[in-house]
Amino acid sequence: MRRRCTPEEVPWVPSPRAPGRQDRRGFNSNSMRIAYLDCFSGISGDMFLGALIDAGVSPKLFEQTVAALGVGARLEISRVNRSGISATKVDVVVDGKPGPEQTRAVSREHAHHHPHAPEHPGHGHARHEHGRGLAEIRVRIASAALSASAKETAIGVFEKLGAAEAKIHNVPVEKIHFHEVGAVDALVDITCAAAGAEAIGVDEFVCSPLNVGGGLVECAHGTFPVPAPATVELLRGAPVYSSGLEVELVTPTGAAIVTALATRFGPFPAISIEKSGYGAGTRDLPGHANVLRITIGEARFGMDQSVGATPAGDEIISVLEANLDDLSPQVIGYVTDRLFEAGALDVFLTPVQMKKNRPGSLLTVLAKPEDAEGLAQIVFAETTTLGVRRREEKRRALQRKWEAVATRFGEVRIKIASMNGAVISYAPEYEDCRRIAAEQRVPLKVVLQESVQAYLRK
Repeated sequence: MRRRCTPEEVPWVPSPRAPGRQDRRGFNSNSMRIAYLDCFSGISGDMFLGALIDAGVSPKLFEQTVAALGVGARLEISRVNRSGISATKVDVVVDGKPGPEQTRAVSREHAHHHPHAPEHPGHGHARHEHGRGLAEIRVRIASAALSASAKETAIGVFEKLGAAEAKIHNVPVEKIHFHEVGAVDALVDITCAAAGAEAIGVDEFVCSPLNVGGGLVECAHGTFPVPAPATVELLRGAPVYSSGLEVELVTPTGAAIVTALATRFGPFPAISIEKSGYGAGTRDLPGHANVLRITIGEARFGMDQSVGATPAGDEIISVLEANLDDLSPQVIGYVTDRLFEAGALDVFLTPVQMKKNRPGSLLTVLAKPEDAEGLAQIVFAETTTLGVRRREEKRRALQRKWEAVATRFGEVRIKIASMNGAVISYAPEYEDCRRIAAEQRVPLKVVLQESVQAYLRK
C-alpha cells in the first residue's frame, strides 16, 4: 500500500502498472484493485473507518487495534441513516464519553494560552493542559502489536498532521502538542485507518475532489473560515470545492488520512465494481447525505498490453524549471537520463538568451507532484543552477493503452490514444522498433511502417 496530496491543483496519475508485475499478494497479475473515495460530503477519520467497516473490514480488527494502543479508548459502532442512506457510524469513546472527531493540535508554547475549541459545533472539548507530543505518539504506535506497514502509514499520517500545524504556528514540528482527549481520538482514528486500509486489500486509493463545506469554525486560536488552517495546509495538491453547505466537512484528520493514502485525485476510475461501503458523519444534514462512500473494484488490463490502460481526464502535473548557462552538454545529457530514471514524465531543453548575452538552456521537467521534490534534488545535485522554479499545471490527457502486434521482424507494441471510446491516434513504440532494427539490421523506417500496417490489419 502506498502512502501517497490548493484548489488550483488537481489529480496526479501514477505510473501505469505492467502485466506480469507481482501484486500485493505476491502473484503475477494483469489487474489492479482500486478503492475510490467519494468525498462529496468531505471526509473525517470516523467516516473513513465507518466506510471501511461497511465495505467488509472486520470491526474486530479495529477493536484489536484500539486495544493494542493501550490508551483507554473503545469504539462504538452502529448503523445510522443519513438523508435516506444507511451507513456505518464509528464513535471513539474516551473515558466513557464520545471523543471529538479531531482535537486541533497546538504548540506547547501556546497550549496554556488558549482554551480548547470544538472542531464541529456541538462537539465540546474538555480542557486539559497536558497532552501528547509527536515523539510520544510515534513511540506509542511503534510499540503497538500492529503490522509494520500499518505502523509506518499511521506514523506518516501523524507526521503530516504535525508538519501542517508546525507550519501554521511557525514552531518546530517536535513542539507540536496534541491535547489529551483529541490526541487519543486522533490516535485511534489514524491508527485504525492505517490498519483498515491495509486490510481492505487494494493496490491503490483514488479520491474524488473534496467538498470542504463552508462557514466558520472555532479553533484554539479563534474563529476561522472553513476549511480550517491545518486542513488548507494538508490539502495542498488536492482538488477541493464547496457545495455551499455552512459546515466543516473535511477535518484535519480526514485531510491527513486521504492525502497520505490517495495516489491520485480525479473522476471515478474504470473498474469492475466488487463492493462499496458508506461511513456516516456526525451530523444528519437535511437534503444532503453526510456520508463518505468507498467503492472497491478491479481494473483489468489485456494480456497483450505492456502496461495498463490509463484513464482520460484532467490531471495536475508539476513543472520544474531551471536556467543553465555554464553546464557541459555531456552533463545535461546525463542529467536528462537520471531524471527519466527517477520518474520524470518528460524532460526537455529550450534555447534561451540569458544575462550578459550568454546563450543558455531552459531545463524543463514534467513530473507527478509526489515526485517533484526528489527530481528537484537531482537538478540541484547534478547541475550548476542555484534555483529551481516549481508550479502546478492542469493538463488534459487522452486515454492510452498498448496493444502488441506481430510483424515479420518480431512483436511491436502500439500505443493507442482514444477519447470517448473513439481512437484518436496510434503509433508504434519507438524503443521496440529501434531494438528490432538494430538486431535485424533493417532500416528503422521499415519496421515503423510495417508495425502500423500490422496494427491496421488487426
